[in-house]
Amino acid sequence: MPAAFKMNERPQTSLNITVALAGNPNAGKTTLFNFLTGLNQKVANYPGVTVERKAGTWRIGEVTARLIDLPGLYSLETTSLDESIARDVLTGDVEGIRRPDAIVAVVDATNLERNLYLVTQLFEFGIPVVVALTMIDVFEKQKHQIDVGKMSELLRAPVVEVNAKSGRGKSELVASVNKIVGSKPAIPFVAEAHGENGNSKIFARYNFISDVIQRSVKHNDREAHQLSEKIDRLLTHKFFGLLILVAVLLLIFQAIFSWATLPMDLLDKGFGSLGDAVRSQAPEGILTDLLVDGIIAGVGGVMVFLPQILLLFLFISILEDTGYLARAAFLLDKLMSRVGLHGKAFLPLMSSFACAIPGIMATRTIEDRRDRFATIMIAPFMSCSARLPVYTLMIGAFFTGQTVFGFISLGAVLMLAMYMLGIFAAIIVAFVLKRTILKARPAPFVMELPPYRLPNIRTIFQNMLTRAWLFVKRAGTVILAISIILWALMYFPHHVPSPDSQGPSQSPVEATDEQQTTNDKQLTGYESNQLKQSYAGKLGHVIEPVIRPLGFDWKIGVALIASFAAREVLVSTLSIIYNVGKDENEQSETLISAIRNAKKQDGSVVWTPLTAVTLMVFFVLAMQCMSTVAVVRREMNSWKWTLFMVGYMTTLAYAAALATYQGGKLLGY
Repeated sequence: MPAAFKMNERPQTSLNITVALAGNPNAGKTTLFNFLTGLNQKVANYPGVTVERKAGTWRIGEVTARLIDLPGLYSLETTSLDESIARDVLTGDVEGIRRPDAIVAVVDATNLERNLYLVTQLFEFGIPVVVALTMIDVFEKQKHQIDVGKMSELLRAPVVEVNAKSGRGKSELVASVNKIVGSKPAIPFVAEAHGENGNSKIFARYNFISDVIQRSVKHNDREAHQLSEKIDRLLTHKFFGLLILVAVLLLIFQAIFSWATLPMDLLDKGFGSLGDAVRSQAPEGILTDLLVDGIIAGVGGVMVFLPQILLLFLFISILEDTGYLARAAFLLDKLMSRVGLHGKAFLPLMSSFACAIPGIMATRTIEDRRDRFATIMIAPFMSCSARLPVYTLMIGAFFTGQTVFGFISLGAVLMLAMYMLGIFAAIIVAFVLKRTILKARPAPFVMELPPYRLPNIRTIFQNMLTRAWLFVKRAGTVILAISIILWALMYFPHHVPSPDSQGPSQSPVEATDEQQTTNDKQLTGYESNQLKQSYAGKLGHVIEPVIRPLGFDWKIGVALIASFAAREVLVSTLSIIYNVGKDENEQSETLISAIRNAKKQDGSVVWTPLTAVTLMVFFVLAMQCMSTVAVVRREMNSWKWTLFMVGYMTTLAYAAALATYQGGKLLGY
């Protein structure tokens, strides 16, 4: 370690150090990390695995520190992949990451006994430790008292009270880290614990922790604790708790629909105006067609759903910060154990509602291989944010303005139904898998409910911005590339219309209404013929016999094939297929109206409300995401299991969509 930290002989201006941030899940570690690093963060994967790592730049006085956010841990027993990676980081065995010069141990002040267990393990790595007490505002509101000096003396490590909301303790934390770097840490652990068997060591740790708490903390049991228990009795009730959970989800979807309408309309009009402006200013030709029909229509068709995705992450972050998600996990644990899933499967499955990729990666906390595989196999059933544009498009086209019981939006009910269908399918599949090819008895699930707390506004908005940027980045890279490829497949081989097919040569101003109608019909016929004879059209016709029983035509087939790259690409594909924004009139046709007005060659409509519901059912159950397939292959390290998952999900999706469409026709829809 540089002598500047030991002797303080010269200004600390150019030195770089590495600091690890370690702590239990829900201890406020992410909030503190965001507070210390601000926007100076990078997200990547650890070498050789899909475990995500977060690193940021933290200014410690005049020193620039690299802050490594370790995975949330309860211990360092290396029973899970997260724990193994954290141990490797602390021992300096991870490529590209130097051994930390200091550790900031994040400890929830409202749950000291559990959190300090990890701290006692961190001491054994011979790295200086600073204990950062989070949730201190909640602790003090409960009128508990803590003697920080005494706790620091007993732990033989600096203890700092921090509050990311108010900025409390930041300067003290900086000073403490700066002071301990380069020093030799004192091991406060009782000597008898070393060299004994595992149980003796665990008991010795907890005896030490109990002594520290008794000598430095004065608890005051007050009415707030009793109020929390009363609320838990209601929220975790086996009947009323489920009703409340359904009501909360319904309220969220209702808000997503109502609040996102205005910004979505503005974005839709903005991209439409941009396409019109480009077409009016640019010369006619292949480049203009690419810009308007490929790039603007394709990317814009997906970007309009950004407000809804932001709102979804807003509500998820609020529920997580308040502690309600943990109650939902506790509520559903009994149901999950009945179908054979481990209680730890809830959090990965909950994460999959945002995106299946981090949800699948989160299964590494599940120790048993069969339990982990079972969770991975059903995680894609959770309706991720990429499905949201598909649901919204179908609901907006056919179910807008309709209500249930006169005041509940039918769109919100259908949205909730799609989410519940995914959950129900996951339960059934898990039940079958855990009693056949993945048969195993799930281990007991012990969970401690975090205290209720007000959400951290900064953390919520930072999470929203991070997710928004990932969505925009995806729209600007993957979806842009796919949109260009799809446009090319639908543009080539390009057939130039003959003069006869273009109709009379009069301008729209000089032409009569009847002549203009004739011109429009001829232009539409040419565009339809062009698409039909294109490479994409030929591919769509190849699969049309397979999807015709689902009520889908060859154009929908093209969109289904494209959506395998990314589910939300279905929207941009339909935007390109239906030439949204290409209309020469002042008012360009929106995708919703294009879907409503789409006709087959015999004059019948392509889309009906039943077709829309069938498509949503298919997307709930199908594996329409290449990125998820790649992550499953890496996590399970087996193409056999990966192909099995793709196969059974596609078969199930087809069967459910077939039953929906044919059953609906029998009922007269």
